[in-house]
Amino acid sequence: MAEQTSSRPFYRRQPGGELYCGGVSLEPVAKRFGTPLYVYSADQIAERLGMFQRALAGLDHLVCYAVKANSALAILKLLAKRGAGFDIVSGGELERVLAAAPEAAGRVVFSGVGKTIAEIDAGLKAGILAFNVESEAELALLAARARKLGIRARFALRVNPDVFADTHPYISTGMREHKFGIDIKRARMIYKHAAGDRWLEAHGVSVHIGSQIRSADPFGAAIERVSKLVTQLKGDGIALKAIDAGGGLGIDYHDGSFDAAAKVEEYAEALIRALGDFEGQLQIEPGRFLVGQAGALVARVLYVKRNGNKTFVITDAAMNDLIRPALYQAHHEIVSVRPRTGKACVVDVVGPVCESGDFFARDRKLPPLEPGDLVALLDAGAYGMAQSSNYNSRLRAAEVLVEGAKARLIRRRETIGDLLATEQL
Repeated sequence: MAEQTSSRPFYRRQPGGELYCGGVSLEPVAKRFGTPLYVYSADQIAERLGMFQRALAGLDHLVCYAVKANSALAILKLLAKRGAGFDIVSGGELERVLAAAPEAAGRVVFSGVGKTIAEIDAGLKAGILAFNVESEAELALLAARARKLGIRARFALRVNPDVFADTHPYISTGMREHKFGIDIKRARMIYKHAAGDRWLEAHGVSVHIGSQIRSADPFGAAIERVSKLVTQLKGDGIALKAIDAGGGLGIDYHDGSFDAAAKVEEYAEALIRALGDFEGQLQIEPGRFLVGQAGALVARVLYVKRNGNKTFVITDAAMNDLIRPALYQAHHEIVSVRPRTGKACVVDVVGPVCESGDFFARDRKLPPLEPGDLVALLDAGAYGMAQSSNYNSRLRAAEVLVEGAKARLIRRRETIGDLLATEQL
């Protein structure tokens, strides 16, 4: 990686130089805050949000950030200040939004297949924008809780359009065999039935077909089917105020020249065409696209070990810090923070956890690395810290947010006291 690109905020000011995030060198940041360390670019996150807002400027729209991608309070606050809404999937995520930006409660949509009574009650009391309802049983429970609390509940049915999205099977959600959503063929009947309940307000309709989708075509196909349903409901006297197109627009984990702005324009054009003459609000739920390439996991090399023909680079970061390679066989570019000269060789980059699946890269050709060197695992801003754990009783990493030429700690490293605090002998 030689120069900064439009897709990543991590770059070198000159070939062979140290790695920067924005105006901050990663070497002193790692020395100050330790490793493993997550580093994020606030400037790029704001820039990505602006791309969506500009592409949809001619429409009534709301960009609802998918909190599950990265739930750091400082990032939620940054996005809320710039007009973002939030897509949440748990009561805990709701509490995070309320802690970071209580004024944004009315811009929250609550998704997820297994909402509990406590979570529904919390959403109603907070005055969220809408519940994305995933089953008839959930809609009945929502009506009952709204009646109990005396708070009318706005809802959108999450319909399953049976649209195939070419992505990893674990993150594809738009086919009828998946656990998500309601068969779009049943939705019209459910809306008509709900119209008779004074405690329910049919606010919109929602769809989400999966994650890490690189083509705009599946999004357009899904919204075309949703638009037909909206037209039918209008004829039934049910005028929906919003169409939620979900999230899922993917990034490029390989090519540093990925043109994010062009991809957003293509995506927006596909949605706008599919909406037809719909006059309500378009809601979208990007997560990874906003934060994925804005983050990197910085780790220090502990050992370089040779077993026969295999060379292992062992770092102080592990699968508990970034599980995507082990869970999804995901690719992350790995670069030296201060590169050495010399011949590149093929290595496995692994962590210290007692699992053969604890790896970041296998058979990857990398420049020379020695104990004490720092490496950055790029594109780790989404589903990195959010999926981290304490496996092997390891302490979770610290997080730093870079704004311009300043780096500030937004989550301190866990301590042993934190790790043991909830347990009793």
